[in-house]
Amino acid sequence: MFYIGDLFQWERFITPSIIKLFYWLVVVIVILGGLSGLVTALGVMTLNPVAGALTAVASFAGMLLGILFARIVAEFILMVFRINEHLAAIRNRGGM
Repeated sequence: MFYIGDLFQWERFITPSIIKLFYWLVVVIVILGGLSGLVTALGVMTLNPVAGALTAVASFAGMLLGILFARIVAEFILMVFRINEHLAAIRNRGGM
């Protein structure tokens, strides 16, 4: 959990707590962008049904790939901090 006191101490990283908030923020933005693309696709369908259908499929696929990419990036950042924690535990045990 993130506490205000952690901002003034350097004993603990706050990024692992905050990265989850940024992940959900990115997911919301990607979903809103995908829904915007789907609404645009409906408008395009009135002019050209094939182009509208392709736009809808591309918007939905982009939404899914955006969520997947956000998750991969968030896990990569958390993995770096987890590696740091494990290395600190090894150092404290006297392994290095």
